[in-house]
Parts: sequence; C-alpha cells; structure tokens
Amino acid sequence: MSVDSTAFGHVRTAAAAAPGAVLWFRRLALLGAALAATVVVLGAWVRLTNAGLGCPDWPGCYGHLYPQVDHAAGKAWHEMIHRYVAGTLGVIITALLGWALVRRRDPEQPLIPVVLLFLVVCLQGTLGALTVTLLLKPLIVTAHLFGGLTTLGLLWWLSITPERRVAPAAELRLQKFALLACVVLVMQIFLGGWTSTNYAAVACPDFPTCQRSWWPSMDFRNAFVLWRGLGIDYEGGVLANPARMAIHYTHRLGAVVTGVVLLGVGLLTLRRGQSTRVKRAGALLAAAVVLQISIGIATVHFGIPLLLATLHNAGAATLVLTLLWLVRALWPRRRVLPFAHVDRPH
Repeated sequence: MSVDSTAFGHVRTAAAAAPGAVLWFRRLALLGAALAATVVVLGAWVRLTNAGLGCPDWPGCYGHLYPQVDHAAGKAWHEMIHRYVAGTLGVIITALLGWALVRRRDPEQPLIPVVLLFLVVCLQGTLGALTVTLLLKPLIVTAHLFGGLTTLGLLWWLSITPERRVAPAAELRLQKFALLACVVLVMQIFLGGWTSTNYAAVACPDFPTCQRSWWPSMDFRNAFVLWRGLGIDYEGGVLANPARMAIHYTHRLGAVVTGVVLLGVGLLTLRRGQSTRVKRAGALLAAAVVLQISIGIATVHFGIPLLLATLHNAGAATLVLTLLWLVRALWPRRRVLPFAHVDRPH
C-alpha cells in the first residue's frame, strides 16, 4: 500500500503560506492599535478642553462635514479631528473583519476576536452619537471610554504573535494573578472615567490630602448615581463639590489598590517567569504602573495642566497594553510538531 505524497505536499504548502498571511493581518491590527491609542488620547483631549459639545450633531458638525468658522471653530475642530481618526479606525477594523472572513478556514487566522472587535466598534459609534445627543451624560461617556480601551485591547491582542511553547508550572501559577490584575484594572478604569466625566479631578487640588484633610466631608450618596434622567447638560459637571470629592477620593484609593496589585504581579512575574517574553512583560507592567502613578501625582500637584491630564489617560492605555502583553505571554500556544516524514514503501 502506497502513500500519496502529493496530498501531504499540498498540506505543507498551505501551512507554509498561512503564516505570511497572518503576519500581514497582525501588522494591520498593529496599525489599528496605534490608531485606537490615538483615538483614546484624542478623546481625553476633547473632554479636557470642554469640546465634547463642540459639534452638537452627529456625525457631521452643524450639518457640515467639517467645522465652520461661525460656530466655535476651535472646539469644533477638536471634536471633528477625533471623529476623523475614529472613522479611519473603523475602516481598518472593517478591513480586518473582511480579511478574517475570507481566510476563516485558515487555522492560524483569528476570527471570533475580530467579530467581537467589529461589534464593539459598532457599539462605539452608537455611544459616540449618544455622547453628543444626551449632552455628555457621565454613564454614556464613561462607557464610550471603556469601548475605546476595549477596542485598543482587542487590536493589540490580535497584533501579538503568540509563542509556540509549553508553559512551565511556575508560569501556570502566575495566570490567576494576571487575571486578578485584569479585574482590578477594569474597576480602576471605571473610577478614572467616572472622575473625568463628572469633572471631579479638580475637587482635591492637594496631595496626598484632599482639601487639606485626610478624610474631608464627602457625599458618597450622590457621587455614584449612574443615571440622572434626560435633558441635563453635563458639560462642566452638575455635582456639588462634596460629591466630586467623594469620586476623586475613591479614585485615589482605587489607585493605591491597583498600583499594589499590578506592581506586585509585574515583580512576581519578573521573578518567577521562565521565558524572556514573560519576564519582559512583567518588567514593562511594573514600569507602566510606576509611570502612571507618577503622572497622576504630578497632575494634581501642578494643578491639572492639559498635557499631564492627557498623558494620564495615555498612561491608562499603556497599562492595558502591558497587562494584555503579559496575559498573552502567560498563555502560549503549544508547539506545533514539524510535519513527519513519510517513507513510501518499496
């Protein structure tokens, strides 16, 4: 009985062609991740310059595709630049979806994460419209921030080529700590978004105290009301200062917990990791935590300047990227054995 080597040749050819196609897919995803990071930073810039209602309609601006000089052109351009970059990102994500669907039979081609990414970006478009039409409602704007970071995280995940190896037992024990760090970071991002969208960053102008007190008089009852009805213009914030202080102070306490957890996970990974990628990911996560805390303290100390406040949002995105890099490194794919040589019987 003979073995048809031609069939095996076709399998080898397909397997050899697949990595090149997936490589270009990952490069496009990396370009999308860079654009998504830009969108996150621009979104912070728009909020911090009070330009969220620079264009009160959507997707245009006062009925035009670009701002007009007779309608607060400065703020309008801030908002529209953000929309232009976000629109370009939407095109790239649509292209990634088309690519994944065409090559869906390729075992190396990611599909489900790309479909999820497309659904998230569609939701982002809806939230972007609601952000304007609901007059910067904090819950919607915070959800929009979450969507932006989720988009960034998915694109970054798709751009990373997983290692082909078997994870040792020491790294398997690190996985649960990495997942805990993800949960803690998500909660802290919500607190950061809630602080920003309620204009609570200025409520505590001193550090480490707040209003020169370690525990000022704060209103927690009104601080975390998620929905306050329709027709309220939230630009500049509507909460009294005690409620804003409660939000700000909670964010600070959350930063302490998040910093301890993420820094601990990073250092533990650096110590117990076996592969170079895992060790490097742990070191980058620890460095990102120190950098973000430093930017946060400096932002308060210097009176919340626009540059530092924007960098603080960029620091949150950096934490997402480094933590996902660590998670990806801790979940390698099993090494694929080379194709066995089959001898044809004589």
